[in-house]
Amino acid sequence: MTSALPRLTSFTDYLDLYARARPDADAVWHAGTLLSYRALAEQVDAMAGSLAAAGLRAGDRVAVLSTPRPEYLVTLLAAFRLGAVWVGLNPKYTYRELAHVVADSRPRLILSIARAEGREFDTDIARLASEFAVEGRYVIGDDGPTPALHRLPAPVPFVRHPVAPGDAATIVYTSGSSGTPKGAVLSHRGLVYASVVEAEMNEVPHPRVPCNLPINHVACIADLTGTTLAAGGMLALLDSFDPAEILELIERLKLTNLMSVPTVLQLIVMQPDFDWRDLSSLRLVAWGGAPLPIEVIRVYRRLGVQLMTVYGMTETIASITFTARDASDEVLAETVGHFDPGMQVRLADEQDRAVAVGEQGEVQVRHEGLFLEYFGRPDATAAAYSADGWFKTGDVGVLRPDGNLRLVGRRSDMIKSGGYNVYPREIELCLESRGDVALAAVIGRPDEKFGEVAVAYVVPQPGTRPDPECLKAFCRDQLANYKVPKDFVIVDELPLLPVGKVDKQELRRRARA
Repeated sequence: MTSALPRLTSFTDYLDLYARARPDADAVWHAGTLLSYRALAEQVDAMAGSLAAAGLRAGDRVAVLSTPRPEYLVTLLAAFRLGAVWVGLNPKYTYRELAHVVADSRPRLILSIARAEGREFDTDIARLASEFAVEGRYVIGDDGPTPALHRLPAPVPFVRHPVAPGDAATIVYTSGSSGTPKGAVLSHRGLVYASVVEAEMNEVPHPRVPCNLPINHVACIADLTGTTLAAGGMLALLDSFDPAEILELIERLKLTNLMSVPTVLQLIVMQPDFDWRDLSSLRLVAWGGAPLPIEVIRVYRRLGVQLMTVYGMTETIASITFTARDASDEVLAETVGHFDPGMQVRLADEQDRAVAVGEQGEVQVRHEGLFLEYFGRPDATAAAYSADGWFKTGDVGVLRPDGNLRLVGRRSDMIKSGGYNVYPREIELCLESRGDVALAAVIGRPDEKFGEVAVAYVVPQPGTRPDPECLKAFCRDQLANYKVPKDFVIVDELPLLPVGKVDKQELRRRARA
């Protein structure tokens, strides 16, 4: 492991550290333009002065609608300078989704880019400001003001707020894959812990990292932005995901860390020029959120880079597990690694009693860096913890004798079929072990006889067309009969949430239709 990084109080402390120690080092790249740490610090101070002039004060919320671009990072750090709480808005959200976050978080100000991917935000921002009594709405980015988006006032002198580690830093709304999104309030302590530990595990000094994930996701804020800032590296911000562009940028910008969701990594290796691009700068390929098929792991293994998978969630901020540096392809594909020794972790049954190695149990965590609360929802916050104070992730796993955790599924995804508990991930892994299956997603569908039955949606490997009856026979050979899906649906692609995870709510709607 590389030498320990300093544990500072806030992301802005790392900005200040490197603006002093490495002022001319690359900090941000976007659309062909580089910002040094000195230039980034100047932009952050100017933004903080403008936000102060607009009336933003410590404890206020500021909502920011943007793609991953410098304005995202500058507003995040400027809000932290003032002790304000930053809330990300995804440009792909519908008005209903935007309204939910704004109504729930009650920001004093909304900052927004004027347009993205052909969509104009003027009307939506005006409606949000009117409907939810937002005091100010301002344009950020290169576009000028619009009828609904005003220009930010000129910067005024401001006093940096003395942030405490336990202060609220940002509110991140959970994906809503299993219900209405809740606003998880994340502290500066939690963000710094997550970022420093992961940067140290990555073992890449001054990393150069691409980021195309939505700015409202914890992986963008902590896993990519935070780890890069903590290690004094460069963040390559990309407005949208284009696998061909990322491949080209690895070569052109000498990117070192490719950290994303499995869908992104799979699409990158499928590019026709993958084999002849100069990828020698890459030091690390890491993923989280879902397993990466072993065939794709082997493609990246041939590059001679470090491979790692992690497991965490919005409420834990930090990753709960990491795979070891010498992890085999099987461990990388089938598990999420060992527990972070800085956390207390247990697997528990439905009565919150610890289970033995090899038994299924819910992953539960105790740690000082956990989320502070669900904003404005004390009942939901209380319900997220066991009676003895462990945060209940809702993820079900099995701890193997070798110390690696294998995730089985989510309790909310569990299918109750004929009195048996069926976890979709076990079936998905079984199907994905076939050479003709690229991806599989399994959900439950109501059934008069069994209560629920499993339905499998399968994406074939290119050039193949698996037969549903063959898939069913394969599952019968590999799984207990009550786990075998009732139906197998062959699809060209799976519906995805903005962060790249499979949208199982949509699949449930399709199955029930």
